Amino acid sequence: MNIRSLTRGDGAVAAAAVLLFIASFLNFYTADDCGERCNELPSAWDTDMVTVILPAVYLLGIIAAVLVVLGRLMQQDVKFATLSLGQWGVPLAVAAFWSSFWSLVLKPDASGLSLGAGAWLGFLATLVIAGFALATPLVPALRTPLIPAGGPKQPQMGQMPYGQQPGGYGYPGAPQQGQPGPYGQQPYGQQPQPGAPQPQDMGAAQPFQPFWFAVPVARPLFPEDGSPQPVAELTPGTWFLAVDQRGQALIAQTQDGRRGILQDTSGIQRG
Repeated sequence: MNIRSLTRGDGAVAAAAVLLFIASFLNFYTADDCGERCNELPSAWDTDMVTVILPAVYLLGIIAAVLVVLGRLMQQDVKFATLSLGQWGVPLAVAAFWSSFWSLVLKPDASGLSLGAGAWLGFLATLVIAGFALATPLVPALRTPLIPAGGPKQPQMGQMPYGQQPGGYGYPGAPQQGQPGPYGQQPYGQQPQPGAPQPQDMGAAQPFQPFWFAVPVARPLFPEDGSPQPVAELTPGTWFLAVDQRGQALIAQTQDGRRGILQDTSGIQRG
């Protein structure tokens, strides 16, 4: 899990889930001049409410929020019935909001009863969960990282792709194999050989050199076969390895070995 992958929208969903949990313990109905009977007014956990209101509004909304946030935190794209955790969470959030709305409309006709704090806070919380779950993939401001990164996280030992060690080939700031050294010296790792051919003309096509990069915002990584379903999501605060190029797109590899096409390369930070 990578907590830096959480966005502002995910933070709003998580906060609304906490509010929904608190609302479940508050009175769903209230009454004027109830006197000592005010303590007997039901919350979502009381017998009269637990069969419908509790599972259809409160528990469903909390489960939806957990799926949305957990789907963002998971490094691997976990799926159930071809849908990811986030894709399950969004319709469940909408269903919880719909149930909450009708629980306000279809209140009992008992004399003197009105909706309590638990009902109104539950409605507000499910509205926030459903709204932000739907809007986050569409609104760039909501996709901004919740925890600003002080800079891309350097890969740790044991997390390097291809079994590399820090400071090896392709690592940010390290000399690249075959690249010229300072002041016109020979390329790093090479010794001049008698009779060796001179370097090719600078105008000749150069082979692609793998490099490390970081993305400014979360971006999907699509399969190399052109399938529309992303294989991973590149998140800010982590280095990824570009291993090839296709036009303006890059072939990138995550630190857990998944590989795909990064179509949007605007604003990336090279290591």
